[in-house]
Amino acid sequence: MTAERLEDLRLLVAAADAGSFSQAARDLDLTPAVASAAIKRLEQALGVRLFARSTRSLRLTADGERYCEHVRQALAALQRGRQAVEQEHDGVAGTLSLSMPSDLGRHVLLPWLDAFQSEHPKVRLRVFISDRLADLYRQPVDLAIRYGTPDDSNMVALPLAPHNRRVLCAAPAYIARHGAPATPQDLRAHNCLTFMLGDAVHDRWTFVSEEGRSTTVAVNGDRAGDDGDMVRRWAVQGAGIAYKSGFDVAADLAAGRLLPLLPDYVTESTPVYLLCVHRASLSPAVRRLRDFLQARFAHYGVPDAS
Repeated sequence: MTAERLEDLRLLVAAADAGSFSQAARDLDLTPAVASAAIKRLEQALGVRLFARSTRSLRLTADGERYCEHVRQALAALQRGRQAVEQEHDGVAGTLSLSMPSDLGRHVLLPWLDAFQSEHPKVRLRVFISDRLADLYRQPVDLAIRYGTPDDSNMVALPLAPHNRRVLCAAPAYIARHGAPATPQDLRAHNCLTFMLGDAVHDRWTFVSEEGRSTTVAVNGDRAGDDGDMVRRWAVQGAGIAYKSGFDVAADLAAGRLLPLLPDYVTESTPVYLLCVHRASLSPAVRRLRDFLQARFAHYGVPDAS
């Protein structure tokens, strides 16, 4: 398709929207004669009349309406293609300030971010690793990767791993000393390693049986920490039972450093989201990072607890 032919199609849509050749010509910075000639070329090429003309009005014919709808779709597809190419070559750049949880960040995300920067060397990263929730409205952080659906409905939440769940697990050494729980209620007799977020302690663990019955158990233990990586390390050392995100303990489960417990119960959902304050923050670099992380999470296997 020549550039002139593309301009003819744009003029067709402009004239249909404006109901006037002269107005369409002004909108596209053309003369009325050029606009009229463009429509005539289209009508001759198609062998139909596209517009019904009178001294007072201009409207599409039935053939014109059908054709114009396809033209609109084609022009929109061309625009999307152009934007995709521009983003590929020019848009994936800039500085991203990114907050992430300690355990997931150190052991899973940091190697992935290294790979992302290798693919997109124009992107610069400022990484903040902490289990304390970053205030995206006040702190110098553009994005946050977090577990759980955000409470703030004004926040833009892009799902990275919506089906992630917790895993109840312990080291082989702990199980050898204390045995494995057979039901959620048995956890009351075990040393459970809990996570703190601010003043709140995550010490109520929920499980759903095969029959669909939900059970929440208030657990206790001699250790609680505000750093997820620390809680995982305690579990690997055999200090107690942990209830961790599947992504946090996937490598430990695969290596046998931790063993899954209560495999017949469904554990709590803990989806992973990429958060930002405004949709205006969704730059080409952010969108590319979202797509990159979604693909990595989808292929990062968590061993089956069964």
